[in-house]
Amino acid sequence: MSKRILFVDDEPLVLAGLERSLHSMRKDWEMMFVSSGAEALEAMGHQSFDIIVTDMRMPGMDGAQLLEEVKKRSPQSLRMILSGQSDRETILRSVNPTHQYLSKPCEGDELKRRLMRAFALKDLLENPDVKGLVSKLDALPSLPSLYLELTEELQQPEPSLAKVAKLISADIAMTAKVLQLVNSAFFGLRCQVSKAYHAVELLGTDIVRALVLSTHVFSKFETDLLTQEDVLHLWEHSLGSASYAKRIAALEGCSQRMIDECFTAALLHDAGKLIMAYALRDQYGKVIELIQSRGLGLAEAEREIFGCGHAEIGAYLFGLWGLPATITEAVAWHHQPSLSMQSTFSAVTAVHVASIYHEEKAQHWMKDMTAIDFDFLARIGCKEREPAWRKALEGESKAQGAEHERPNPVC
Repeated sequence: MSKRILFVDDEPLVLAGLERSLHSMRKDWEMMFVSSGAEALEAMGHQSFDIIVTDMRMPGMDGAQLLEEVKKRSPQSLRMILSGQSDRETILRSVNPTHQYLSKPCEGDELKRRLMRAFALKDLLENPDVKGLVSKLDALPSLPSLYLELTEELQQPEPSLAKVAKLISADIAMTAKVLQLVNSAFFGLRCQVSKAYHAVELLGTDIVRALVLSTHVFSKFETDLLTQEDVLHLWEHSLGSASYAKRIAALEGCSQRMIDECFTAALLHDAGKLIMAYALRDQYGKVIELIQSRGLGLAEAEREIFGCGHAEIGAYLFGLWGLPATITEAVAWHHQPSLSMQSTFSAVTAVHVASIYHEEKAQHWMKDMTAIDFDFLARIGCKEREPAWRKALEGESKAQGAEHERPNPVC
């Protein structure tokens, strides 16, 4: 199937430069170059595009307005902004409709890499309906108690950055969103940020306050499909797995950067369950029925209903958002690490093992019932290390999780 990309910019020289830098990909991609939002929408009326890349500042219809319309008409399309603007107003206006941000000038190789990764992500989900739904998501829902506490803190005349960072670091949804934003080209960072606390420090309280109180990027988790106990279990398992993954990485003598990646990847590894329970309520109810009637593990029941599971769905969204590849890969393969092509210890290893260790201690129906892949551990030279990891983690409280107090959700 053809892979189609639509580029939109009102400057002819920019379009010509893009066309030249991507000329070598003509055999693999169908590319169209137009000079306005109106032309872009007209082109979309004649054919579908996998990726839309637009400038931000254009006469008539700007990039944010165009991508809002693309989101309605073609939710399965990946939406990118390629812009030289980095002011606060631009960030806040484009944060909802945009998956990824690239800065001008953008090196040809970097643009190719981003586009190739985007196309690889499109193959991750088999169900086109699920793919379209995930593509439309602006954000994930947050644990109600943490969301309310964060809102209250940000409404203070002088909110504490340390407290704001602590609250966001304890929440799956808010962590994912601040990482999406801080890793965007708006901030011009030379390396990707993998730790929510660091991301909040870089954003600052003014931008975080605007994100929460003005743009409503964050929202409370509300669904009648899961009980308060179910919601709490999901957060405790994520936080507990994150703590275990961090400890395992430390036992392996990893760098602080890799330790942070392992922690964050484990915190986010079950975000796909949030997406399904929140955005696919009716169909996810069938997953719960399968678990109750046939005793299936959650991951197997999801695959039977949707053709894919929470691992792929979470990874797809995080890939769309441009989160670090190490985190996206660990989320994608935490049940099937052998598919990751890793040859040494990585976040994939830590999340795979940590999530199973923590699930063994849990007494709840939301269990995946997967086993440690010892063939994979042997392949990467870690099979003999596994007993040491288990011994070191024995007796740890599952609520110790993310070095935060136990959340108390208000559902």
